[in-house]
Amino acid sequence: MLLISQEVEILATDFIHFEQAKKEAPDFDLVITKPGTNRFAELLADRGFKNMGFESNALSFAESVRLVEAANRCNIQTQPLEGMIESVRAIKEETEIEFIESAARLADRAVLFLAEAMKPGLSEKEAAWMLEKYLRDNGSEQVPFDIIVASGPSAAMPHAKPTDRLLAPGEPIICDLGARVNGYASDLSRTFWLGPPNDTFVKVYDIVLTAQERAMAEIRAGMTGAEADGLARELIDEAGFSASFGHGLGHGVGLAVHESPRLSPGSSDRITDDMVFTIEPAVYIAGWGGIRIEDTVVMDDCRARPLTLAPKKRSSQEQRA
Repeated sequence: MLLISQEVEILATDFIHFEQAKKEAPDFDLVITKPGTNRFAELLADRGFKNMGFESNALSFAESVRLVEAANRCNIQTQPLEGMIESVRAIKEETEIEFIESAARLADRAVLFLAEAMKPGLSEKEAAWMLEKYLRDNGSEQVPFDIIVASGPSAAMPHAKPTDRLLAPGEPIICDLGARVNGYASDLSRTFWLGPPNDTFVKVYDIVLTAQERAMAEIRAGMTGAEADGLARELIDEAGFSASFGHGLGHGVGLAVHESPRLSPGSSDRITDDMVFTIEPAVYIAGWGGIRIEDTVVMDDCRARPLTLAPKKRSSQEQRA
């Protein structure tokens, strides 16, 4: 547990993680303690604290009850807080952006590697493993999320899991991957087609790509997440696919692959410079598949600057070219 006040910065950890904490958090006062909220409340009382705010989003209901009860026994007033830490994390420092950009470059290279290797008869699981192995072999820490390779009808599921299904010509193939460098993640999606794409794929792909290009070009600092989402959603709605884009346009990326800000209908998150987030419009059609094009961007001088730069071609053959 981390305790920060105007006077102290304390990291309380147990025996198992104490030596690791000394190495990874050298700027904090370290306290070795038994796990649990009772001991943490006593730690606060020993240092004369009378008031404590805590991250309510990060605790289960049972944990928060135990924390409040332990604080009450030590005569400490508690205040659940929401979004306070997340709003600080949403603004990235220069070094953080450099780490994310390195992770983005690695993801770019991985998807190009897969485009070269992709062929009919390769299973989704095999393709996903090839991506993960490439990322780890080339410097990524543990990948920030389970890699998605979803083909045909499976591509209509935004969070599909790779299966033994074989890749085949004549169907969309969504690949969603990310790398992690010095703790910081990237997020990238490309959609492929083996062989010459048919008219349906070309039509839907161009709608999604146009929606992303508009959002990339027109998102500005000061917009809300809802306003940014609307830039892409308006084009998809006008094309007749309003019921086929069921998630938000994007999400923040950093130490976690999903964090603030949120770009979605109803989001009041305000976009500012040095925020890093995804732009990922999509269309999903049950029984046929889906198309998602996703890039990680940083707000730089009031505009979105792409960090992931992998080509956005309609087919693996075009991608290789």
